Amino acid sequence: MLQSFWDFIRAHDAYLRSPFFPVLFSLTVYLGFCLPFVALDLLSSKVALLRSYRIQPRSQVSWSMMWCCLAQSLYNHVVYIFPLTVLHWYWRPVSYPVQAPGLFQLVWDTVACLLLFDFQYFIWHLLHHKVPWLYKTFHKVHHKYTATFALTTEYAGAWETLSLGFFAAVNPLLLGCHPMTELLFFVLNIWLSVEDHSGYDFPWSSHRLVPFGLYGGAPHHDMHHLKFKSNYAPYFTHWDRLFGTLRSN
Repeated sequence: MLQSFWDFIRAHDAYLRSPFFPVLFSLTVYLGFCLPFVALDLLSSKVALLRSYRIQPRSQVSWSMMWCCLAQSLYNHVVYIFPLTVLHWYWRPVSYPVQAPGLFQLVWDTVACLLLFDFQYFIWHLLHHKVPWLYKTFHKVHHKYTATFALTTEYAGAWETLSLGFFAAVNPLLLGCHPMTELLFFVLNIWLSVEDHSGYDFPWSSHRLVPFGLYGGAPHHDMHHLKFKSNYAPYFTHWDRLFGTLRSN
């Protein structure tokens, strides 16, 4: 099954090799994951059941807030990310192997990429809160909204967007991952980031599917935006536990 899917991907080789592909892929996946939550945000003001699943039920998400976040994300992609992807495309031509990875290798490498990114993000995030100059100069933009909603995921300045994007892009290379694993990691990383910022805690949310509180999910990150001084890891909770920065309420 994996080989058939990989053969299908390779059949669109001309698109994959285009310098436009990384930006369009990133934007399409990101907006595709955001849209269901945008619909929920618009409906939650009228539907009490939906509002009951909001982590901060009294918060309201307006059109102007959404457009502000969307405009910032589009600006970062056009002005910063696209030129860099063109340079990367020129510097490192894309090469795709014929063979797909094995299922175990795909899962193992994807989890490894997530764990490495989680560690990098934790250190980056902790520094950008503990060093006042870093927070005021770079990270404060992302904390404009104390109640998260999906489109706040990429509401950030250029430095934050590029540095965290660099971690996500370089990790599959450092770990020697198959291009198919790289694509899966990108998609999963975007989804988890959007869900973290969604502002909703559903019975089927990711953190409820991972046992022993190992994964924080949306409540974990929403608490960070509300209180600022805790829950610095993006996904898992082990680094916050070790550093004493984990907070649940």
